[in-house]
Order: sequence, then C-alpha cells, then structure tokens
Amino acid sequence: MDKTSHKQSVLIVDDEPVNARILVELLCPNYAVRVAVNGVGALRVARSEIPPDLILLDIVMPGMDGYEVCRELKADPFTQDIPVIFITAKDSEQDQIKGFDIGAVDYITKPFSPVVVEARVKTHVELKIKSELLKNLSFSDGLTGIANRRRFDEYMAYAWNFSARESLPLSLIMIDIDHFKLFNDNYGHLAGDACLVQVSQTLTNSIKRKTDMAARYGGEEFGCILPHTSSDGALALANNLSDNLQSLSIPHVRSGTCGWVTISQGVATVVPSKNTRPDTLIKVADEALYQAKSEGRNRIICLAPDI
Repeated sequence: MDKTSHKQSVLIVDDEPVNARILVELLCPNYAVRVAVNGVGALRVARSEIPPDLILLDIVMPGMDGYEVCRELKADPFTQDIPVIFITAKDSEQDQIKGFDIGAVDYITKPFSPVVVEARVKTHVELKIKSELLKNLSFSDGLTGIANRRRFDEYMAYAWNFSARESLPLSLIMIDIDHFKLFNDNYGHLAGDACLVQVSQTLTNSIKRKTDMAARYGGEEFGCILPHTSSDGALALANNLSDNLQSLSIPHVRSGTCGWVTISQGVATVVPSKNTRPDTLIKVADEALYQAKSEGRNRIICLAPDI
C-alpha cells in the first residue's frame, strides 16, 4: 500500500491488551487502527459515522462473544459489508465453518504470525476496495455520479427493515427542481445537465452522516434517505439543502418563482413497523412534495404517515 495515500481503517477487537498491542504495532504503519476491548465497543465503532474498512474480531470475550458481534454486524444494513476476520485460538474445522456461516471472511489463529496477519489484512482490504468500486459503478447515476434509483430502492429497504427492528425513526426528503422543463427550454439540455450535477453535488455536500444517502430518483427529482433521523432533523436538513442551493444563484429567468434555481421538498418521518412497507413513507413524502409545488414551489412541506 502506498503510504502517501489515504489509509484504510482497521478495527481490532480483543479484550487481551497484549494481543491488541501486537496487532496495533504490526498494522499501524499502513492502516488507521482503532481498538475496542469488547463487543459493545466494537458495534459502537462499526456503527459510527466513520466505520472501519475491516474488523479483526476475537471470538472469546466476556459478555458478547465474537460470534454474536459478527451476527449483529451482518444483520445491520449499515455494517453488513464490513469484512470480519476472526482472530482466535480455536482452529478446528467446526469452529471455522461456524464462523464462515455467520459471515466472517477469514480466520487468523493465535499465536499470530506477522506475515500471515499482514497478508490477510492486505488481501481483504483490497477486495473490499474493489467490491465497493464495482458496487458504486452499478449503483451510481451516470450523469450526476450520486446513487441511482436502483440504489435508492435497495437502501430504502435496508433502512426500513433496520429501523423497524430497532424502533428508530426513518425520514425521507423528496426533492424536485422547480420549473426544470422551462430551464431546459431556455438554456438548453447541456445547461440542464450541468444544473442537475450542481444540485446533486449540493445534496451530497449538505449531507454529513455516512448513513444518510442522496439519490437521483428520476429526471429532476431526488431523494434523501435519513435513518435515525427525527422530523425536526429532516426539516433542518431540508432547510440547509434549500439555502445551500440558493447560495449558488444558478440563473433561471423563466422560473416564475424567482430569478434562480430553487427546489421544492416533501418531508416525511416514521418509525417503521414490521407490518408496513417503505412504499408508505415514499408515498407520503411524494404527497408532501406535490403540496409544496402546488402551493407555489420553493418551499418545504412536512407530512406524517398515518400508520
């Protein structure tokens, strides 16, 4: 790995200070290393706004063992793609099969061989980078580079199921560029494409948390999926989106609303249940967006789903 490039991050989870120190000293030259001493701490780091690229996870720990931690990681849509390598003295075939069935990608047995640790960490970090690149290509909108409709639908399903399981609020902002057809008619389609790119960049730059996602829903319509977000938090972000876009002052002389490009937004928030579907939230956010447009555009309407 080029040491001048951005370092990938590794989380070491081990309740034995000696083992953790050996791994830290071994991996620090090439990786950004964090340490957790138990399963609860591991899940906290993995679900943080800057999750690790790979986890080295001890199996035998007091309280929550490594198998349980791995199950939690793989059941959570926000952490399920983080590769997990078990570090353990258990090296029987049955133990390894159990780990692979849960979702681990590899095993490192104690006592550690530095050559083996470095090789396996390097291999799985590189595989994750390549996997993310391919996934991003298949889930990215060709013009704007942000998530496409396919990714929107997949992530909404993940976020919905996770929020239902954890009884957490899930918010959605549906966004439409005001009078975009008139913008294209007046300035041309190349300028229209450039406008879509600028709006997309504004959305992604306004979102701060890794778990939030902006996507191109279709044409000039966008969606922002906001897990763990209350209606107040979603409304605050919607206001920021509107302010940040208007600060660009993209000319739109035929707008009819004002002299630059603006957006209308529909916001909806719900704590999902297992008996409901994401379509419920999307429908209400769409209704809020329609109301914002019908009331004059360049505004935000919040509605609450009746579930």
